[in-house]
Amino acid sequence: NGHTVQVNVAPGNSLQIMGRRYELQQFHFHRPSEERINGRQYDMVAHLVHKDAEGRLAVLAVLLERGQDQALIQTVWNHLPLERGDTYNAPVPIDLNQLLPAERGYFSYMGSLTTPPCTEGVLWLVLRQPVQLSTQQISVFSHLYPMNARPLQAQSGRLIKESN
Repeated sequence: NGHTVQVNVAPGNSLQIMGRRYELQQFHFHRPSEERINGRQYDMVAHLVHKDAEGRLAVLAVLLERGQDQALIQTVWNHLPLERGDTYNAPVPIDLNQLLPAERGYFSYMGSLTTPPCTEGVLWLVLRQPVQLSTQQISVFSHLYPMNARPLQAQSGRLIKESN
């Protein structure tokens, strides 16, 4: 989309939270992470953007840290457009479970989208456990998007909850 690597997905992936069903619309990446846990910023983050039947948004944030190769990210990178802003439809299946950590605990809060128009009223779920990706995988993304993260925003009285 010119601002990041975005993967639009077919219907069929959803999450159920607080009695609502949210359907996955797309996922995309930022470098460095736009979220911090105990002040720590991560190398990258994947945002899985979901929408419910009434149009409300929920974003699942998967923090990414330097380590081992990450299979799903490698699949996406293998089909990257050559230039920023180009689009490419990759005819490959994507199993998003490969991107999720084994431990699914999370922090949640109400916030906004991190890209214009920065719409408020978004439910954020930030997974506590990061997932690894390799230095080479970070470099591939950095070549196209060296820094595409929104600066950290003030908490502004937001209540941040932690799952059990």
